Amino acid sequence: MEKVPMTAAGHAALESELKRRTSEERPRIIELIAEARGHGDLSENAEYHAAKEAHSLNEGRIMELEDKLSRAEIIDVAKLSGSTTIKFGATVTLVDEDTDEEMKYQIVGDVEADVKQGKISISSPIARALIGKSKSDTVEVATPGGARSYEILSVKYS
Repeated sequence: MEKVPMTAAGHAALESELKRRTSEERPRIIELIAEARGHGDLSENAEYHAAKEAHSLNEGRIMELEDKLSRAEIIDVAKLSGSTTIKFGATVTLVDEDTDEEMKYQIVGDVEADVKQGKISISSPIARALIGKSKSDTVEVATPGGARSYEILSVKYS
């Protein structure tokens, strides 16, 4: 079984979602199914079919969460704080050398990646280019829009 690297915060978020889905969503959906059953003919009961579909989607997500949590390898980012090179868990501030646009990303596992929150996957092109580099280094990243060049302004572990 392949381990899934993640931060402690990412692991806690998955556990929280799993708990919510099993203790709140599952009983709510089961109640909806029971209520829809009481309306009679199941073959033409849209409420029943919608509730069954919601149940199926919820159970699928629960299985997915359980799988990821069972294979999780939690990496304590705080223990890496003395490091000056970029590794998993690092929060990196970059500046685009063409546009002078500054951006900040934390390198996390595939499961917890969310660009809108500034979390990029360890397997993304930009993260792969950053791994092993240090502050003041310049990295070249091949993107769908062409090659981009970034300067690393800071590296933090928190």
